[in-house]
Amino acid sequence: MILLNDLQPLPLVSLGLNPDSDIFATECDFAHGRRYLVSAPSGRGKSTLLHCIYGLRRDYTGSISIDGRDISTFSPDDWADKRQQDLAIVFQDLRLFPQLSGLENIRLHADLNPGVDDVTLRHWAHELQMDEEWEKPVQKLSYGQRQRIAILRALSRPFRYLLLDEPFSHLDARNSEAALHLVLETCTRLGAGLIMASLGETFGLEYECVYEI
Repeated sequence: MILLNDLQPLPLVSLGLNPDSDIFATECDFAHGRRYLVSAPSGRGKSTLLHCIYGLRRDYTGSISIDGRDISTFSPDDWADKRQQDLAIVFQDLRLFPQLSGLENIRLHADLNPGVDDVTLRHWAHELQMDEEWEKPVQKLSYGQRQRIAILRALSRPFRYLLLDEPFSHLDARNSEAALHLVLETCTRLGAGLIMASLGETFGLEYECVYEI
């Protein structure tokens, strides 16, 4: 369980929090194994929320706990374990290594903490029309191709929660559907929770809970 209690990111407080937010300045939770949509216009704090949960931002008041433990007490080793075993993320800005190939970016995670074998990875690449492209340096790929690499990277390792920050923004309908299928298939296989941030698009998925910011 991920529990947020009166979370208020300081940069958003200075701009004025939405008083009707389902997440900020209130209590909400993300249960293991369930699907959540976090919906909001740009600038309302979707990325900030995911960065706080992932431990990249600490400029907030209130608290976030994972499995009953306040994340403010996590040591660097605790965070390393959480990110290797429990939390996977697709950042909005992707955070890939541009000089490396797509496959090398994926294997940086998969080799350290393997979740799927090469046969599965190649099947996924085929499903996302990346059979040849993932051998190229990321800097030579389109943004939509890079998004697919970032999704494959996140899915290639173990996790209990998958955090997605507008992951299909540059994908066409066919690849959005294929990527979502892989996401749901993997989350179901792992019994993992899904937290997707979007501008309001559902991509045809029925969520157990929709939070609006």
